[in-house]
Formats: sequence, structure tokens, C-alpha cells
Amino acid sequence: MTNKVIQSDNTPMRRVEVDTVTVDIIENALKNAREEMDAVLFRTAMSPGIREQGDCFPMIANKDGKMVVGQFGSFIHGFMDAFDGKLEEGDIVMTNDPYMCNAAVSHLPDWIVLVPIFKDDRHIAWSAMFGHMSDNGGMVPGSIPIKAESIYQEGIRIPPIKLYKKGELQSDILDLILHNVRTPQWNRFDLNALVAACNTAAKRCVEIAERFGDDIFYSTMEIMLERNKTAMSAIINMLVPEEPRVFEDYVCDDGVGMGPYKIRCKMWREGEKAIFDFEGTDPQAQSSINFYLNEEMFKMFFGSFTINLIDPQILFNDGFYDLVDVHIPQGSLLKPDFPAALSGRTHALGRIFDVMGGLLGQGAPEAMNAAGFSDSPHLFYSGYDAKGDWFQLFQIGFGGIPGRPVGDGPDGHSLWPGFTNVPNEFIEAYFPLRIEKYETIADSGGAGLHRGGNGLCVAYRFLADGQIAIHDERWLTYPWGVNGGEPGQRSTKILVRKDGSEQILPAKCDGIEVSAGDLLYFNTWGGGGWGDPFTRPASQVLDDVNRGLVSVEGALRYGVVISQGIVDEAETEKLREELAQRRGEPGLFDFGGDIDSIKASCLEQTGLAPPSKPVFRKARA
Repeated sequence: MTNKVIQSDNTPMRRVEVDTVTVDIIENALKNAREEMDAVLFRTAMSPGIREQGDCFPMIANKDGKMVVGQFGSFIHGFMDAFDGKLEEGDIVMTNDPYMCNAAVSHLPDWIVLVPIFKDDRHIAWSAMFGHMSDNGGMVPGSIPIKAESIYQEGIRIPPIKLYKKGELQSDILDLILHNVRTPQWNRFDLNALVAACNTAAKRCVEIAERFGDDIFYSTMEIMLERNKTAMSAIINMLVPEEPRVFEDYVCDDGVGMGPYKIRCKMWREGEKAIFDFEGTDPQAQSSINFYLNEEMFKMFFGSFTINLIDPQILFNDGFYDLVDVHIPQGSLLKPDFPAALSGRTHALGRIFDVMGGLLGQGAPEAMNAAGFSDSPHLFYSGYDAKGDWFQLFQIGFGGIPGRPVGDGPDGHSLWPGFTNVPNEFIEAYFPLRIEKYETIADSGGAGLHRGGNGLCVAYRFLADGQIAIHDERWLTYPWGVNGGEPGQRSTKILVRKDGSEQILPAKCDGIEVSAGDLLYFNTWGGGGWGDPFTRPASQVLDDVNRGLVSVEGALRYGVVISQGIVDEAETEKLREELAQRRGEPGLFDFGGDIDSIKASCLEQTGLAPPSKPVFRKARA
């Protein structure tokens, strides 16, 4: 790959012996450089989505484009395979178009920056980072239009281009790009911050190579990749069986009244290689929920998921990629045909983690998680404030993390472990909003030996007229429980108008007009429970009740009777025996019913009509 794009690379680096102390020093230096990338970005970006929440993904890769340290896995191969040209020292490339970079990024609001790192005219590494921009133009503020039927409706498409040539900013190109977005100042600052972060990593890589030598720098990166491959080989042999296993889950709807959309994956192992086949996944949607899933990106998901499950101390990088094969059918929800809309891809992206949990857990139930890595809820609010100035908020919400073998799921946490919430004080200072409630929803986590994490209720009081958009999931299907654990509670969105009338909003909607004084209850889902709830110590259930995480009525789901603030031991023993006998032997999964029965009860339980059977057709330009 590098021979195609690198202008001058006449003296290739050699593999040499490196002692373990030096490897550890360089490894920690690279890890620190990766952390410094985040520090630079967060201190210089302007938008709350990047500055406060950390919606960005850094990495440092070797000269061949394999991520050595980072968060999201290598996207350089797809990026550079689509780049037509040569790179020289001082060049910086950017893009945002999934169709132009083999899905190195998966929707247009993610702008990616890539820096080839040179030392003494020799190409030694890469640094890269992408961040979610507050706006990318298109049909709606925030650039994730639910009703889009084509990527042309989702904003400006930036092909892989040189933002800098030999160190010189191509200001005319940047001005053209920023002319097409609603938040040009935020985007400019955020893009500059991405560039600064990548340049910081480049500087650190050169310093390491100067200290230890180019060949030792190169060889250490190879050793770090090999370490990961060795660890992942053991994990694959432990978790992935030779006999095929199948798991299915659903994206609830597409925002235009159709759904649910099935994601199906079959997994097995041949020798040391894990194979994942998504044949049977539903065809692409006509709206924007399609997720262009690059095969390399799925390998990253698999590696990140399993490493965090088995041993988070293992350094996550791309060393294991040739141990995994992935097949995703063309024209499916996960590999749509151009020019299908892609902006709402977060829902299927989140569901991939639940699917992996369901697949891997069948062979090792004691090590599996329940469902709950189900989505990354979005809220958009835009309009003109009392001064007549445009405001535009993009905020990522948090749901309940699933119950786990090691304990309860965290309450109100992000799908991405590196994300943080935007402080309420920040929101109230910069936007015409007041946060009137920010608390976990008691009983929303699935009951289990290990309780599923509770979802969040955030109540937003709008202080100016404007429009809102909501992007969320798990309003129809349940975050399933495992090993006897019960499903988590589904998400709801309720808008209380200033006259007191209530409106149940769909989980996916945009263009909703709000007035000053209206109140939105943004309630997210809870994580599924893990293990038999009747085996959870009654003292822990009482503690949950005292902490407001479980209600007295909710304690009955655990077979625990609480009276006058204490556990009634005799009634608890009696109730648990009755409930266990009525339930029978618990199954491996509890989905809350089959998909047809869930749809049949949808209106009664959620106040929303069930989605219709999807109509599959090609996207139109």
C-alpha cells in the first residue's frame, strides 16, 4: 500500500532484535503519545461533541498502515486504497465520504485526518484521527436526516483530498467545505484540533525514532503487533468454536414506519481463523439507518470486544487481523449500494456489539454479557436565541450497560467507554436549555444475579423556540437478559407541552417544533440482567432499593419482599420458591418474547404503533 502513495521511500527499514526493556519503553511512549493526541484535541476543539464528550478516535500506525496504538482500529487501508495520488512530507489528507474510502469512516459527519510521518525523508509511520462534526450540511441541523433516501441529502461529501500540501494549508478547499455547513466556526476549530493532534503524534514518533533508531522503532512496532496476534490467537481458540453458531438481533425501525431490520451472523473457526458471515441480514433500508460496515472495522469491533471481555490489559491493535475473515453481503443493511443514505448508522453499529455478545456467549455462557451496548442516543436542538443568534446542540445520551459475569452493569453509561457526558452546567451556560432532571430510572435495568444497568431520565426544558431531533433505539425490542437474567426496560421519549398536554415521540424523529417552556423527557433503555435474579442476595436488593436503583415493587422481580425498610426473610423465601416454580428452568436468553409477539403488544406497551414490514428497494440518487 505504501509504495502506491509515498513519494520517497528508498531506504526501507530493517527488522532487528530489540530487548524487552526497550520494547516496553517504546510501547509506553507510543501509548502516551496516543493519550496526548486526545489531550491536544480536547483542549483546542470548540464543539461540545468533541471537546466535552470525546467523540473522536485517534491512532498511530506503522508504515504499512496497521494500527499499533489507538481506540478505533485501523482505517488507513481503506482510506489510502481510495486515494489517487502520491504523498510527500508535509501532506495531510482528509475525507468524510464512506463510499470514497471503503468505509474507513461510516457517515458524513465524521471527518478523518491522516498524516504520513517522515524522518530524514524516510516514511516511518502514520497518525490519524477522526471526529464527529457538529454539522455537515444537508437536510437538517446536525446532518443526520432520518428521512434521507440518498447520501446526497446528508451534506457535503469530501473525497480523499490533500488539506495540506507540503505543509501549506489549501485554504480555498477548506473555505469551500466550510461554506456548506451550519457551524463553520466550530468545524474549523475542530478540524484544526484534529490536525494538531495528528501532528503531535508525528512529532513524538520522530523523537522516539531519533532516540532509539529507525530500525528499532520499526521493529518494536512489529513486536507489538505480534504480541497482540499471539494473545488474540489464544482468545479465538478459547471463544470461537469449530461448530458454527448463529445469532440474530434487530434494529427496531428505520424512522419512516418500517421495521424491524434483522442482523444475522454465523460464526465458526477453521484452524486458528475465526470466520463471521452476515448472510441472512436484511437488505438495505430506504432511509438513513444503513451501516456501511467495513470488514476491517468489524475485525476491530471483534478484537475490542473480546479483549475487554477477557483481559483489558492486552494492548489492542491490528496485529490479529489476518486471524479473522468477514463476509458481508452486498446490498444488505451492513453494506448498502451507493448512494444509500448512511447518516443514522449508529443504531446498527451499536447492535453489532449485542450480536457479538450473543454469538460468543453461546459457547461460554459464564463469560457472556447481556444486551445493552445497543445504541448511542442522540439529541439535536437548534434555533435562534433571544439575541437572534443561531444555536445548535448535538448531544450523545447514555443507556444502561448490561449485567456482566463480574457484576452489575454500570448505570447510565455510553456505548463507547471513552465518552463522557456534556456537563449540565456547560449546556445551560451555552444553550437556551435547563436540565430539570438527570437521574437513573429505577427498575429499568434487567433483574438478575447481576443487575443490568439502569437507563437515564434527562428532562430538558426548552427556553427558546426551535426544532429537535431524536435518534434512539430499543423502543420496540428489549435489551435481552442471559443465564436467567431478565430483559432491560425499553426507551421512551415524552414531550410535555407548556399547556400540559403530552406527546409520545418516536425514537427516531426530526423536525419536531418546540416552544419555549416545553419539556422533553429523554428516557433511555436499561441493560439486560445476568443470571438468576432469585439468587441475588436479598441484602443487595435492599441496598439497591435504598439507593433508589430498584423500587420496593421492583424488588419483587427478584423475589424479595421488603417491608418497613427491611427484608422479610420468610416471605422472601416463600415468594422465591413460588416464582422459580412458575418460571421453570431459565433459558440462555430472554428476549422478552419472539419478535411477532413483541410487535403485537407494541402499541399497548409503548403508545407507538408497531413498524410495518420493511419494503426493500434500491436507493435513488
